Amino acid sequence: MSAVAGADETVRAEILAVEAERHRALVDVDVAALDAILDDSLVHVHAPGLVHTKAQFLEHVETRRAFLRIERGELNIRVVDDVAVVVGPITNHMRTPDGGERTQEGVVTQVLVRSGRSGDVPGWRFISFQLTPYGEQIWGKLPSEQPEEKEQAR
Repeated sequence: MSAVAGADETVRAEILAVEAERHRALVDVDVAALDAILDDSLVHVHAPGLVHTKAQFLEHVETRRAFLRIERGELNIRVVDDVAVVVGPITNHMRTPDGGERTQEGVVTQVLVRSGRSGDVPGWRFISFQLTPYGEQIWGKLPSEQPEEKEQAR
């Protein structure tokens, strides 16, 4: 079994580049660019639990034209052989069906597979995407997540 490791600088840069291309293509409704970076086996799970295949997701993007801007926070990128798992915060600024705007915030888990280059895009293709929206944290933080108490001066 192969070991799970953090992405090295080269792989991290490649994955950040393909993620930036995904953002651009969603905002610009560039379905051809999305087609190039989404694997045919893609499973895309939207925040409310709607599950799309690649074809359905491309139709969704082209029909809805919802994405205005996408922001990502710090990404945890782990690699096993030719598979990368990316986890991190996301903020989607989107159009609503009635012409308004809304913001969707949460944490995304993405899985990519290395599959050679596609034009200028590094050789990673998305095979899975799931956005979990932020919700009520009824349990609070774990003890290990609490800020450390500063030592009191003697």
